[in-house]
Amino acid sequence: MTGQAVLDPGTFWKVLGERAIGMTLVTTTSSEGPIGFIGLSAAHVSASPPTLLVSLDHKTAARAPILERRHFAVHYLAREHQPLAELFADRQSDRAARFASPDWATLGTGAPVLKTALGVFDCAVTDVVERENTTVVFGRVVDWLTRGNGDPLIYFRGKYLA
Repeated sequence: MTGQAVLDPGTFWKVLGERAIGMTLVTTTSSEGPIGFIGLSAAHVSASPPTLLVSLDHKTAARAPILERRHFAVHYLAREHQPLAELFADRQSDRAARFASPDWATLGTGAPVLKTALGVFDCAVTDVVERENTTVVFGRVVDWLTRGNGDPLIYFRGKYLA
C-alpha cells in the first residue's frame, strides 16, 4: 500500500525494517551502574566537528542517565556480538549480566565501552531536541576506538543476517 494519509506505528516500523542496518549499541552510566540499549537510530551528523546523534524514546531506560550524565558511547557491533545484542534487546534481561564480560572499559567520558566492538565513538552531549515522544541527543566525539577487522552484525526484517 502507498500514499496512506496516516501511517500507523506498526506499519512505520515494518517499513523501517526493510532497511538492512548495522547493529549499534548505545551505553552510558547511571547511579545504578552501566546501562545501554540497541540504538537503531544512532547516526553521524558531521565529521567536522565529529558529531553523532541518538534518538531515544521517552520510555528508554537510558534516556534520563544520558541527559543527566551528559555522555554516551555508540558501538558498531561485530557478528560475534549477536548474543550480546540479543541480551541488550531483551528488556527483561539482567542489567549486570549485560556488562559482565571483561571486555568492557571506559574512555574519555566514562561511558562503558566494549573493547571488542568494530568501532566505538565516545561522545559528550552538546544538544538535546525534543520531538513528539522522542528525544534526539547530539554528542561531540571526544574519544574513539576501532578494531580494524571483523564482520558487522547486520539486522534485516527482524532477523540477524549471517
